[in-house]
Parts: sequence; structure tokens; C-alpha cells
Amino acid sequence: MTAPHPGLPQSGRPAEELLAELRTLTAGDLPTRGGRTTAYTYDAGRPEVREAAERAYLAMLEVNGLDPTAFPSVVALERQVVGAVAARLGGDDGTPGIFTSGGTESILLAVKAARDARPDVARPEIVVPSTAHAAFFKAGRYLKVEVVPVPVDPSTFRAVPAATAAACGPDTVLVVASAPSYAHGVVDPVAEIAADAAGRGLPCHVDACVGGWLLPWLAEAGAPVPPFDLSVPGVTSLSCDLHKFGYAPKGASVLLFRDRPMRLAAYFACARWPGYPVVNSTVQSSKGAGPLAAAWATLQALGADGYRELGRAALAATRRLIAGVGEIDGLRVLGSPDATLVAIGADDPALDLWELADESRARGFFLQPQLSVSGLPASLHVTLTGVSEQGVDGLLAVLRDAVAAVRERGPVAPPTELLALLGEFDLAELDDATFAGLLPATGFAPSRTAAVNRLLDALPPRLRDQLATRFLSVLYSPYLD
Repeated sequence: MTAPHPGLPQSGRPAEELLAELRTLTAGDLPTRGGRTTAYTYDAGRPEVREAAERAYLAMLEVNGLDPTAFPSVVALERQVVGAVAARLGGDDGTPGIFTSGGTESILLAVKAARDARPDVARPEIVVPSTAHAAFFKAGRYLKVEVVPVPVDPSTFRAVPAATAAACGPDTVLVVASAPSYAHGVVDPVAEIAADAAGRGLPCHVDACVGGWLLPWLAEAGAPVPPFDLSVPGVTSLSCDLHKFGYAPKGASVLLFRDRPMRLAAYFACARWPGYPVVNSTVQSSKGAGPLAAAWATLQALGADGYRELGRAALAATRRLIAGVGEIDGLRVLGSPDATLVAIGADDPALDLWELADESRARGFFLQPQLSVSGLPASLHVTLTGVSEQGVDGLLAVLRDAVAAVRERGPVAPPTELLALLGEFDLAELDDATFAGLLPATGFAPSRTAAVNRLLDALPPRLRDQLATRFLSVLYSPYLD
């Protein structure tokens, strides 16, 4: 058991002491700048832009977005941010939208709007490609909406319009396409999917959380970007994260709607209690205006020219990475990415991707493991941003060295004994202390996760979910050193 946390001090501590402790706590975190963490973080490489966002965030630190009549600055900033995003993504200044805390909240609200717009459907369903983001499954769980995943093309990893259409039924309230899918960086055939949805009288949501503020700049840089935004007939809503390729601090996403009735369906209102009337555009009620101000400041500080250059650099880095991976024996890029997100797979069955991820991390680059699912192969995810152009050759050198090290070590045996051991337990019944005692057998370590990923990849999705849930629980318990 770990030592108990110190709790609340009897007397207040000085700010410098607190900041020093924060520096100690974050020393083991992955780096957030420089492009060596190829997931989770988005670095524009512009210190002056980050400073503008930070100062704007702090300036609005105490402003509460709960009541826009009390803080009209929130309305002014949100209208500017939503308007800027809409104008770039097939809408205009009058396009209705909502500023949210992230892609998951944007997606959850899009699903809520589609569900609530069809009160006649008792058991609502949404049809999604099997490559759709996990946020749709989360929305389904929260909102009691059935998620119907449809297999994608196994070669291109794109949704198949005919299969999507075939999965629609009388209880379908929303059809989904990705632009691009996170795992493989490919854009689904949005025009065909949206047209069929419209023909059936169904709304179509485009998940452009990761690509919405990237794809237009890639198109300007010469990339062949398929149509995906509100200019496409049949697209009724679209989500776009600004804390990804908008390079804003975390907590910034925009959800756009084609019409106002659908946005109204995303809202929540309650005047049935004795307190103040509550009306919310987001899941949160009270919410700091810092992320909104920081997103606004980032957009203004970078401007179109700044994003244009960041898009060009990210595209150049992506093309260089794809070409370089093709020259490494045993590796291949899955599909043909439309965005600057790349999935690296292994042609050689003896080349363990999980070991490759660990070896790359030990050499300074974090590559995100992606498990095999629904017949799609496992891979390592790489997101390339505006700063990646300077580091892509270093990443390729690390990949070559890591492949050599993994190949020299030889193939790794599947965790058959551990799988049998897990089969003896009901994970839902274990308490945190007992589960923590089992973790050493999985080979878990913060910087060496190959054994855990190998185990997860061998488990069926239901057990993966259980294992991951229990791990998160024990991670925040006092039982894990």
C-alpha cells in the first residue's frame, strides 16, 4: 500500500512551494511540446501563441459560463469562436453551434439532439462505422441509445455506404461518419453516407473532432481532401475540436448544426425546481470561461496564415513518415491517410508491435498502441502536428533502431497462462486491493506496457473493458505503488 496522501495542510502553503511540487509531480509525464509524444498533445511550436492563450485563460478564470446573461463576455467570445469554425467548415456567421469542453461532449450532445428530436422512437439506435470514436459508445451508454457498429472496408478502413444504409432501420435516429477516423486517419465517404441518410429522413453527424480544423488547411497545401463538412448535402451536424489541430489548450471543441431546431434539442432546461431557472447548452452547468477565452485567443493569435503554415508542415512530415515507414522491413502504413494521423502495422508476425512501442518510448518517442478489433489489425498510432516536420527524421531513426532491437530479441509467446488465470476470476467481484495484487503478473509498469497490451489484445472486447475499468479504479486507489 502506498503512503497516505498528505491531505489538507493546517496552514496555507506559499505559491512557489506549490509550483515546485507540481514540477516534481509532472517530471515523469510525457513531454507536451516538441512532437515526441505522438498522441494526446498538439504543439504549434509558437511560444507567443501559447502565452496569449495562457493569459486569456487566466483573465477569464473566475467567469462562470452557467449564466450568459450575468457574463455577456461568454456570449461574445462563443459567437466569435463558433462563427470562425462554421465559416471554415461550410457554414457562415449564422450557423448555430455550441462551444463544448471536448470532442466527447460534442458527440454526446449531437447524439442527445438526434435522440430528443425523435420522441416517437422508443428504442433509438445510431448507426456508426466500426472505426467510429469510442465517444459514440459512451454517448450510447449515457443516453440509453443502442449503438449499431458497421464493418468498414478491411483494406481502406473507410465506412462502406451500402453497409451503413443496410444497417438503418425504423429505430435509427442518427447516422455517423468520421472525418477522419482517429485510428487510421482516413475520411469516410461522407457525401454518399449523408445523401442516403437524407433520403431516409435521417440526420447525419460528421465526427471531425480531430480533422475539422486540419483538413481545410491540408487541402490548401495540396492534399486531396474528400468533401466532409456542412457544405455536403445531408450533413446535419459536425464536431470539431480546437484543442487538437486548433492548438488551443484542452477543453475546447465546437459542435455545429445545420439548423436551429436541432441545436435546441441539444439544450437542457429546468424551471421545475425552486431555485433559479436552469438552461444549459452543454452537459456542464457551472463551467469556467478560461478554455473558451484561450481558444479564442489561439485562433486570433495564429490567424489563417499561421494555420496554413502549420498544415503545410504537418502534411510534409506525414508524407515523409509514410515514405520512411515503407522503407523499414516488417512495417507498413495501414490504409492511405487523408489527414496527418498514421497507423503503423507489422507485416512480420514475429515483430511485436507492443515491444516496438516500448522500445520507441525508451528512445524518446511515444507511439500510441491500438488494439486489434472487429477484424482490423493492431497498430501503433502517430499524430503529426505543426512541429513534427523538424522531428520526423528522428522518429524514423528511432523506429529503425527499435525494430532491430525487437527483432533481435525474437518473438514473444502469447500470455496463455495469464489468460487462463484471468479466466478463473470474476473481475467485477474483485476488490481494489486484490486486483492490485494481480497486476505484477501482467508485467505492468508505467513505461513498459508491452505485456499489458499483449494481454488486452488477446482478450475479447468485453473482458478488455472490464480489465481497463478495474485498472482505472485501482490506479486511483491507495493500493498501487
